[in-house]
Amino acid sequence: MRKLIFALFILALGLTSARAEVRGQEIAYSDGNLTMKGYLAWDAAIQGKRPGVLVVHEWWGHNAYARKRADMLAKLGYLALAVDMYGDGRTADHPKDAGAFAGAVGKDARPRFEAAMKVLQGHPLFAPGQLAALGYCFGGTQVLNMARQGLPLKGVASYHGSLATKDPAAPGKVQARVAVFTGAEDPMIPAEQVDGFRREMDQAGVSYFVVSYPGVKHSFTNPDADDYGPRFGLPLAYDRQADEDSWTRTATFLKEVFR
Repeated sequence: MRKLIFALFILALGLTSARAEVRGQEIAYSDGNLTMKGYLAWDAAIQGKRPGVLVVHEWWGHNAYARKRADMLAKLGYLALAVDMYGDGRTADHPKDAGAFAGAVGKDARPRFEAAMKVLQGHPLFAPGQLAALGYCFGGTQVLNMARQGLPLKGVASYHGSLATKDPAAPGKVQARVAVFTGAEDPMIPAEQVDGFRREMDQAGVSYFVVSYPGVKHSFTNPDADDYGPRFGLPLAYDRQADEDSWTRTATFLKEVFR
């Protein structure tokens, strides 16, 4: 019996060690004179090169939530970078500041995104040509726009991000496969916006899918939404089922785009 208990103890230690192989590293990179503070995550138990995935934060900025998603991607076997689109690691605790930060990005979005791409592309663990991006809220809008502009991405996934654009995708320009996860009761992304996005993707010949969750509001993937929503009177609410389902679908989506 003692031998059995000891063997189970050693096995448990081994499993714990295996689960603890995800490594995280703060990393500074730049776009011109602007320094950005990102977070790189990977699984040290995996040998060799692997695809890279960028994580673009919500309008609150590069925070713990974005880093958590990078760690989750690392557990799936990817080299993940939680990017900093605002610069200097700035974050917001109030919608007014978040809106100001997001609005100020403007035309700088693409060069800042490309600076993050270069971080992964220059990393020794990165498998050349194997790059995708996930984005939440503000970040979801950004990754869709990068796909519209024809950046060399295998896939992009947007979660509760705006689907409207003044510069729709041109036929044949989008290189990425596209996944969109949205809440059917999200007033920030009404049904007509979703319908318009579908028409845009169809006309541009993009490989895409949209998942609209019934009864689900904005920011449904982030548990902090249940705090921010009531505090600021915003239509935000976490939905565990939609969060878990969208992540499961994302894992499958990434496997497919990186075949």
